[in-house]
Amino acid sequence: MRARGLATFAIATALVAGCGDEDFERASRSPLPMDLTGVIQDDKVTVSPSRNIGAGPFVITISNQSDAAHTVTLEGERLIDRAGSVEPLDTITIHKTLGPGTYEIRAGSRKAVTKEIEPAVLDIGAERRNSNSDLLLP
Repeated sequence: MRARGLATFAIATALVAGCGDEDFERASRSPLPMDLTGVIQDDKVTVSPSRNIGAGPFVITISNQSDAAHTVTLEGERLIDRAGSVEPLDTITIHKTLGPGTYEIRAGSRKAVTKEIEPAVLDIGAERRNSNSDLLLP
């Protein structure tokens, strides 16, 4: 009987000693990445969705459906990110965390064109909710 009490005390002491470590910080996880898709045409760049989206991480996949190679650039108030060149019928992917504001996705060409390609405009609002409640995340 005394041994059972001693064993119970030892287990309870071990459990209490392992709980409440102050080194573990319970910080919020960032929002889940949002996928946007776009297309480069001869006269304009289109990205969808482009309005009423919250700030956070984005994965933007753009397909070049024109006859020429284009350099893709993401531009904002304090950001200019040249994503690279995309060949005709190929895709390029931009991984970026964007804050609130207005951004343009431009497609330039190595050769002079008679008409400039109209950029896509992204209106980014307030930050999306964190992903603390989302299941099956690493």
